[in-house]
Amino acid sequence: MIKADNFKLPTTSLFLISLSVISVLNLLGFNVIYSPCLAQSNVNDPSTAKNLTITCTGCHGTEGLSNAPLWPNLAGQKKEYLAKQLLAFKNNERKDPLMNPIASSLSDSDIELIATYFSNLKP
Repeated sequence: MIKADNFKLPTTSLFLISLSVISVLNLLGFNVIYSPCLAQSNVNDPSTAKNLTITCTGCHGTEGLSNAPLWPNLAGQKKEYLAKQLLAFKNNERKDPLMNPIASSLSDSDIELIATYFSNLKP
């Protein structure tokens, strides 16, 4: 069970909440499970990194600051740490029912752009 202040949430409910977030994002047009980001990254396009983070914002906030205690803030995290975690999710070395399918569609350059983007945001 997860407890935030006086709010208690059974751990089994977390997976259902995660599925609800995915469903809402999919309804909004973000294909979270199969292709959460751009198919091919254009590292020369400054808007590419921001576009790649659209799926991330559903849980981690539009500026990398999550409103939910379940998901961590990404803003201001070290670039190397973020890249390492995304790669671990991609390679199933780190297990999470939401992050594994999202990270699996990311290229190495996508991961580098996303890690750079969030590391440069103010926490």
